[in-house]
Amino acid sequence: MSRFPLATSSWDEAERAALQRVIDSDRFSMGPEVAAFEAEFARFTGSRHAVMVNSGSSANLAMVAALRYTQNPALRLMPGDEVIVPAVSWSTTFFPLHQYGLHLKFVDIDRETLNYDLAALAGAITERTRAIMVVNLLGNPNDFDALRAIIGERNIVLIEDNCESMGATFGGRECGTFGVMGTFSTFFSHHISTMEGGLIVTDDEELYHILLALRAHGWTRNLPKFNRVTGEKSDDPFEESFRFVLPGYNLRPLEMSGALGRAQLAKLPRLIDGRRANGALWQQAMADHPLFSIQRETGESSWFGFSLVLRPETGLTRREVLARLDTLGFETRPIVSGNFTKNPVLRLMDHSLRGPMTHAEEIDLNGFFIGNHHYDIRDAIGILAGFRA
Repeated sequence: MSRFPLATSSWDEAERAALQRVIDSDRFSMGPEVAAFEAEFARFTGSRHAVMVNSGSSANLAMVAALRYTQNPALRLMPGDEVIVPAVSWSTTFFPLHQYGLHLKFVDIDRETLNYDLAALAGAITERTRAIMVVNLLGNPNDFDALRAIIGERNIVLIEDNCESMGATFGGRECGTFGVMGTFSTFFSHHISTMEGGLIVTDDEELYHILLALRAHGWTRNLPKFNRVTGEKSDDPFEESFRFVLPGYNLRPLEMSGALGRAQLAKLPRLIDGRRANGALWQQAMADHPLFSIQRETGESSWFGFSLVLRPETGLTRREVLARLDTLGFETRPIVSGNFTKNPVLRLMDHSLRGPMTHAEEIDLNGFFIGNHHYDIRDAIGILAGFRA
């Protein structure tokens, strides 16, 4: 174990009791614990509906798939439609869009917020643009007021990958709820942990019903009797057992994950408070650091981690800095994927670049991040504040 790891557990007796509750029930596949967690998570985010799946990556897949199968022409995405994406995010932000035949237009990031370069985004929108994938990076919200102004009256679908930013808010509203759908991750290293897991939230009833079908084989079994996919279901459960209406997947979470989510969600306000307390110390200590620039907060970040970008005038290489930090006990990683457009996989994807990825390339070459946690890490912050050439 590193002295300053990227991720640590927030489990205690509450999570062990949740697991034991499932073991005692002898019900391990998706059931009432998952349903209860979904209802509680929807209330937390202020959304009408939440659907739990087996990962944040699966949440992105289901979200994109739902936009293919909706009957609402204002929301439906068809092969060849253009979707704008940021140059820095995780791979499974992008892959579902490619897998549904969409054209990805990459836009550079802002060097301070690490979210969209808003001027570049505004310049990237064309008559062909049908959707914008918004990614709140490392806990930091995008400026949703500016995004709304950029979109204006155009029929552009906004979707959110909020997998790194549970608990972040903008204007008092939970991130992940600004688009027609938003996704969250509950993987071990994220704000709450259900081992593996993810969620999609939406206020749209049809999309909610599509997600319920897509999550489990595309069948009707989990749909309500009156639904927006098939209309009215038969009252005969045998008849509806294996009736398939959408080309779905098996993205179902385990019942244990639902129970864990309930225990973790009860702790989430405290966990976010701890991360934000560290974030305030971090910003104060690192504001004018001679070697590093840090992420500028928009709205209220939930501070997934702390990014550092080595200033080019220092004469140091990132390799040298990371080697020294390793000896001090810091576990480090690239800032998410760095400049994703450099990856060889793009040769297989329908895509274009809107101008140079200048700032994405800068963080790709000179950036990294360290972990933040729900407990006090002022010792780690102090070491980095005093770090010099």
